[in-house]
Parts: sequence; C-alpha cells; structure tokens
Amino acid sequence: MTQRHILVVDDEPINLMIIREYLEGPQYDLDLVESANIAWQRLETAAPAYDLVILDRMMPGMTGIELLRLMKADPRFSTIPVIMQTAATAPEQVREGIEAGAYYYLAKPYEPETLLAIVRAAVTDIESREVARGHARAHVHAMALLDQAEFHFRTLDEIGPLIEILASLCPVPDLAAGGLTELLVNAVEHGSLGISYEEKRRLRLADNWEAEVARRLAMAENIRQVRVSVCRHVDRLEFTVQDEGDGFDWQHYLDFDPERAADPNGRGIAMARMMSFSALEYQGNGNTVVATIALTGAAG
Repeated sequence: MTQRHILVVDDEPINLMIIREYLEGPQYDLDLVESANIAWQRLETAAPAYDLVILDRMMPGMTGIELLRLMKADPRFSTIPVIMQTAATAPEQVREGIEAGAYYYLAKPYEPETLLAIVRAAVTDIESREVARGHARAHVHAMALLDQAEFHFRTLDEIGPLIEILASLCPVPDLAAGGLTELLVNAVEHGSLGISYEEKRRLRLADNWEAEVARRLAMAENIRQVRVSVCRHVDRLEFTVQDEGDGFDWQHYLDFDPERAADPNGRGIAMARMMSFSALEYQGNGNTVVATIALTGAAG
C-alpha cells in the first residue's frame, strides 16, 4: 500500500485536529498548516511532493481560492487534486471553487464518513491515473505508426493495458491517459453494469464500490463488451467508445454541477473534457462517446 502525502490547510487549529483524528493512520502522511502562505512554501519544498491537498476556502491573508489558483497556474502543482472545504455552499460560491480547480468539495460541517469517502475517492482517482500514465509511456514510438484499430474489452482489469496502446498514440500520453481511462471505466461501470450515479454515490460513501463492481462483473447477465476504436486523421485522433448498456443522461455530466460538488463521484467526465480532449461528444442515449485530441495547434 502506497502511503499518500496530504497537505491540510486550515486557519482553525481545531479543524486541523479533527481532520488529523479522522485520517490518521498508516495510509496517509499528513502535513497540517494554518495559512495559505505557509502552504505555498511547503508545496515548493515538499519531498516527496504532495499527492493531495485539503484546503479551507476562507482564511485571513491569502485565501484558499487564491492558493488554488496559484497551484493550477503552476505546472509543478497543477495536477495535484484539491479538496475544498468550506461553509460557503451557495451555488455561485461552489462554482467559483470548481472553476478555480477544486476537484472535490466538502461542505462544513461534515461527518467523518463523508471526509473519508471523499479522500478515498480522490486517492482512487490518483492511483488510476498513475497506472494509466505508466502504461501510456511504454510504447510511444512504435504505436505512433498505427492509424486505425478497434478493441473489445469487458472488465476493469483489461483497461490498463488498453490505455497503454491508446494513449501512446497521443501527443501528450500522460494527459490523454487520464481522460481515456475515465471514459473506459464509465463504459464498464455505468454502461455494462448499469450502476447509477446515486448507487455509486452510496457505495462510495460506504466504501463498498470495488466489491460491488466485482460482484456484478461475475453475474452472467452482465457479460457485455465495450468496443473502442481509434482513427488517425491529418489533424486529430478520434476515439469512439461504445458500450452495450442502456445509456445515461450524459448532458448533466459534461460540466461541473455545484449541487453535486460534495459527492465522491460525478466529476470525471467533466474533468476529462476539460483536461484531456479537444472535444467530447456523446451520441444517442449516451452509450457512445467520441473523444477528439488535436494533433496540430492545441494538442491534448
């Protein structure tokens, strides 16, 4: 088990004590600071680098929003996921945090189970992207010769090796790997297995998500395949992902929704659209998605 290095920033010592109590254990190495200015200094000097930041929004001096914007503008820290904790939960305030780069939101006051679920979700996302990036680096030069291909898969375990091939075609494999992983995982979990957004939210909060996915994959009625095709054009790569499920209401997930900001799931498609692709288009009932990555100009 990899120990995750987490920076916690809050100007209230009691809040830092509570978070320490909730998260203290061998899986997390916590660094607690009481101001955004100190946090910025720690970010610049931390060794190893932080995996995750839990950040209070309202603090004297530099605010959490200001620190978040600094992080996202700096290539050294822009990919570190940030959990924004705040009592300011009006939709426009949540939207401001999301637009600044907050990947998760924690509305104060919160229960221990909520904090734990959000942190687990963030760490799971970190691990998925690390695996995808590692696979993507393996065959970059050879796979650049491929122009068109189609693949079929069924389980989550098959996604990693497939990402190795698909992301290696892209101008920035590490960046593409995260978005492609999100689309393929979504096709299995919500498409093939038919797990709804609300079901996943409940399972994440109860820390039963992985067990439920494994249980459903073992059921005969869920022996469905996902088809992935890639086509190289002069100026772009097009990835088409199609599952055999009933689709979903995809319109609500292309952008961040402030009303879902505190949930441990539901932001992956929006993040993929913003960070990994030049364009992302769902078709029909949502069981087909076409992701485009530019090969000229603004790649990735």
